[in-house]
Amino acid sequence: MHGNTAGESPKSKSAQSHCRNDAPFPIAERPRRSGLRNRVSLGLALVAAASLAFAPSSLAKSVDGWLSWRGPLQSGVSLEKNLPDSLELDGENHLWSYPIKGGGAPVIADGRAYIFGYYEEDDGKLVEETLLCLDAKSGKKLWEYRSPDFLSDNVYNRYGIGSPCVDAETGNVYVMATSGLALAFDRDGNKLWEHSMLEEFWRLTFPNGRTGGPVVDGDFVIFRGITANWGPTGPPGDRFYGFEKQTGELAWFSSPDIKPVDSSNSSPTFGDIEGRRVFYSGTGAGSIVCANARTGEPVWRTSISQGGINASVLLYGDDKLIAIHGKENVGSTSKGSLICFKIPTEYPTGDKPVILGTKDEVWRNDGLVAFSSSPILRDGRIYTTVATGSLVCIDAGSGETLWELKLAPDQLHASPLFADGKLYVPMVDGKTHVIKPHDDHGEILSTAEMGATCLAAPSVYGGKVYIQTKEGLHCFGNKNGKFAGAKTTQTKVADKKIAALQIVPAEFALMRGQSVDFTVWGLNAVGQRVKKLDGATFDTGSFGASVKGGTMTISDNAPYAAGVVKASANGLVSVTRGRVVPGPTYSEDFESYELTGKNHLGEAVSFPPSPWLGARVKWSVVEREGEKVVTNVLDIVIKQRTTNFVGHHDLSDYTFSADVLTDGNRRIMSSIGLVNQRYLIALVGNWRILEVSSNHDRLKESVPFNVKPNTWYRLKTTVKDNGDGSGVVMAKAWIRGEAEPDAWTIEVPVDKLHPKGAPAIYALSPQAQKRVFLDNLEITPNH
Repeated sequence: MHGNTAGESPKSKSAQSHCRNDAPFPIAERPRRSGLRNRVSLGLALVAAASLAFAPSSLAKSVDGWLSWRGPLQSGVSLEKNLPDSLELDGENHLWSYPIKGGGAPVIADGRAYIFGYYEEDDGKLVEETLLCLDAKSGKKLWEYRSPDFLSDNVYNRYGIGSPCVDAETGNVYVMATSGLALAFDRDGNKLWEHSMLEEFWRLTFPNGRTGGPVVDGDFVIFRGITANWGPTGPPGDRFYGFEKQTGELAWFSSPDIKPVDSSNSSPTFGDIEGRRVFYSGTGAGSIVCANARTGEPVWRTSISQGGINASVLLYGDDKLIAIHGKENVGSTSKGSLICFKIPTEYPTGDKPVILGTKDEVWRNDGLVAFSSSPILRDGRIYTTVATGSLVCIDAGSGETLWELKLAPDQLHASPLFADGKLYVPMVDGKTHVIKPHDDHGEILSTAEMGATCLAAPSVYGGKVYIQTKEGLHCFGNKNGKFAGAKTTQTKVADKKIAALQIVPAEFALMRGQSVDFTVWGLNAVGQRVKKLDGATFDTGSFGASVKGGTMTISDNAPYAAGVVKASANGLVSVTRGRVVPGPTYSEDFESYELTGKNHLGEAVSFPPSPWLGARVKWSVVEREGEKVVTNVLDIVIKQRTTNFVGHHDLSDYTFSADVLTDGNRRIMSSIGLVNQRYLIALVGNWRILEVSSNHDRLKESVPFNVKPNTWYRLKTTVKDNGDGSGVVMAKAWIRGEAEPDAWTIEVPVDKLHPKGAPAIYALSPQAQKRVFLDNLEITPNH
């Protein structure tokens, strides 16, 4: 993982497809997690050091620019003038190129361009994604932060498919890595905070690599993803998480939709309903949803697709929303549709979200298939690229197709941009077109070959157009141009009457001996923050902890548990939720569990430990040959594979061991393993190997190991940090009851080590046929 780097000049155009930066980078500082405190001496040292890193930058200031990939109007439209008519790489308008692989649009603020991209090293065995900061005028590198992938399902080179965003108030930058790291930086590249969405909320990853990006509105930066967390949010759902943009504390989370069938990288679009700030977005369940952007409360939804919706929506006037998708339509076998809805202008008062349907459609244009390209809106005209490789112009009032222009054999991801009376249209075949739209046709002004696939929308800033390809970022236009945009203003708090409470953080995970600082906000009737409330009383429930001055401290012998904490103030009540999770010392043999339930096989069962993340429906405690053990639940095929975190996400330098067994026979067995510091170590039964991996398309090493069915093995794992950024992943396995071997069964050197990571258990039962079993889990610190 790399931090800030000194500036350097962009590489020449002739080398852009092959060059990368191999300069050494200092290790980045640990982020500050302001609401959590650890009483042990090491934790205090880390918090003290991180607090210094978090000191507000003297350079923090309000900025303007192309702050999110949809631009200041949220519609893919720029207000700038005097932009180039051609984008030839060897033409007069070409200013510079920088060799960075990626599939997302850059964002630009205060003369700095921020790009979410990636590098490949060691013949593709190592992929590091990067947040890269360039001087927007010259292309000179100012700094970058690299983050390696881990435990994701991403395949091929589907990295960097998303965009960062910039906060207009502070100039801080936010990005989501493919691995699920939610990251915040100041303008100079100092890390402010991070969250591992995978290890904290069980954010799922998908082979398509569509990561998307965060968005900022008011006090919050919103990240989204399919998560399978715990308790009411245990079932998979497409959820939105509103973090305090300054501190990274979770303020709210929202589950506005039904069961997802796919991922979605649709970016939220913001609006207002009767003074309440809301956002609109497509989801992985094939719906368009509306939710409160200050509290996460679901407002309304409508289902239009049988697959995930990746395109961002458009707001048209005060009461209309336009959405497009590329999957099968609901109630039909036809594919794709552009739909205009009349949306509520009054905020609903019921407990459940309003459901919109066909009665709320203003018009529909079926057959327009745009799976991941978003439409733009200008002067009553909608422009969108579709899967057939055409640019289509539609009348926003009637939905009538006005003209269509064939540009490429097909299209994927990249969205057009409107600026200076022209359309800038990158296509997946690597060509970018500049088109002048007319009432009845589109006039091609120029076509330029970019030299690589284009998956990103263009960006505009200061008289320049930026085009990102899978091999590099290219800048065209006027070197000394000025930015023209739309300033956003925050609505002032007029109503000072407190109508509800909001507790921050909205969710927490603590080890024994750690503390959390609660902040209780009083909200008015439209969800605006009125003031912080001192003197709130707390009921800590199953945690059995006291709260003094807003701080709850978990005792050194507290039970591992999950539950809620209630806060009361001003005659109002609100709740937060959390878990007490294992730290560097933990053991579990399941003998204390009472088997009071029944599973689909008729066996007596109990739920697994409540703090285990996403495990309640994936694992059960059962009795096997007189021992209570934990086994994976195989009632449906979709559960054939699972990874569930059992400890804290900030752990490092520990040993994780367990007794493991796979059911089966010599023809078919399952895989069972442990995750240690973001490395999966598994006994792969069908292949008779012991394997170490982090992403199966990247790091994957194995040694022969004759796994036998229905045989207990002891599996022991650890990760050695060499102190120079490298390390070794080590594991040994032997038949339970026999003497532990002196030598490690497998040792895998790693040049760039994951510095920390939560312990987890893993199972893969092909076609949900053969179960796995674990017992006697043990985590111990190495030092």
